[in-house]
Amino acid sequence: MSRCFGFRKKWKDIKLKLEDEVRDIKDNHKPAIKNVHAALSSESRLGSNPPKDESKNPDKPPTYTYRELATATNNFREESFIGEGGFGLVYKGKLERTGQVVAVKKLNHSGLQGDPEFLVEVLMLTLLRHPNLVTLFGYCAEGNQRLLVYEYMSLGSLEDHLHDLPPDKEPLDWNTRMMIAAGAAKGLEFLHHQAEPPVIFRDLKSANILLGEGFHPKLSDFGLAKFGPSGDKSHVSTRVMGTQGYCAPEYATSGKLTSKSDIYSFGVVLLELLTGRKALDDNYGRDRQLVEWARPMLKDRKRITQLADPLLRGQFPESVFKKTVDVAILCLQEKANNRPCMRDVVAALNYLASRKYNPNKANTAEIKGTEDYSSSGTNTSNIGSPIGTNLLNIGVDREQAVAEARMWGETWREKRRKSANSSPESHDGLYT
Repeated sequence: MSRCFGFRKKWKDIKLKLEDEVRDIKDNHKPAIKNVHAALSSESRLGSNPPKDESKNPDKPPTYTYRELATATNNFREESFIGEGGFGLVYKGKLERTGQVVAVKKLNHSGLQGDPEFLVEVLMLTLLRHPNLVTLFGYCAEGNQRLLVYEYMSLGSLEDHLHDLPPDKEPLDWNTRMMIAAGAAKGLEFLHHQAEPPVIFRDLKSANILLGEGFHPKLSDFGLAKFGPSGDKSHVSTRVMGTQGYCAPEYATSGKLTSKSDIYSFGVVLLELLTGRKALDDNYGRDRQLVEWARPMLKDRKRITQLADPLLRGQFPESVFKKTVDVAILCLQEKANNRPCMRDVVAALNYLASRKYNPNKANTAEIKGTEDYSSSGTNTSNIGSPIGTNLLNIGVDREQAVAEARMWGETWREKRRKSANSSPESHDGLYT
């Protein structure tokens, strides 16, 4: 009896934490939260009633029994194991009743994350749906078991394709890297600008960007996510969490969390894509932090291409590479207010990703100063100028830089409108 009482008290404490987390959510989200709370507090019912497939109703998170998930993963055997994170171990499984292949995350009770993160992840992914966010199919909360059931992302994480590649694994080519960068940016843009209330991801890193068929990227692992500041508040004060090497400096030192903290982390991921280096690598001694290692080359325009991942073997358009580095520089500004918003980042990366690299026509993807913009009617006097000559805390002209990023995006969209009825091959490789 005392054990049961203690368990219920624990859940009460956890639910109070979650209620504090979502106290500023608007009225139209209250039904979803009510359903999440009700489902998570009825663990005894979950063990006795057959699970229902409620995944089509975003306000009612679907549930699975522990037995069903154990069967799906061959009792969580080693051959089903596919990865590990802060939450626990991840297994590949196949649901008997639907035949669907899924990824099952099983909470490690001795790990860094626990019941509060489990609750937050269920809530976030119940409320949030987007092509660049991983889909939560359901969960299990029987007794002390905590499991999350996701869509299976067949190509693993971005981290798996950038670092410590086995000899038989092909490195990502330039076009794929840019597609992944643009897609991940869209997921973050949705969280910051379209979700209501806005969401701060707080743990963006290459390991949390999963890749599906065709290398389609999706953000995953929302256990540390926070709802953004409400009212006239400028930030959320919180215990510093996240992954070393990705944390924004102002968040790491003060615990003041804003959407700009995510943008810094995205800049680190972008540098990973460009360089192939880990965000933090103890093998490099003093240069173990990627941003610090890259800093001298980022300051010197003549050395920027030295950043390029050797595994690219020089197969990338130099001017597009430099512009992408410029975007990373903007994201990595020391002062949070100098970083762009994700809408600006998406506008820039959409354009840059559209400049496909063709090794047989290597010059077709290059950005040739004002020449590419002459048909748009846009003032192009600054297009060819370097955005990131002054790095990080040295004071980039943010307004000019963001204006250029917007200009890239607007010019790209204008070209698409003008060429809607034209052959793709006639536009300098823009759509090929």
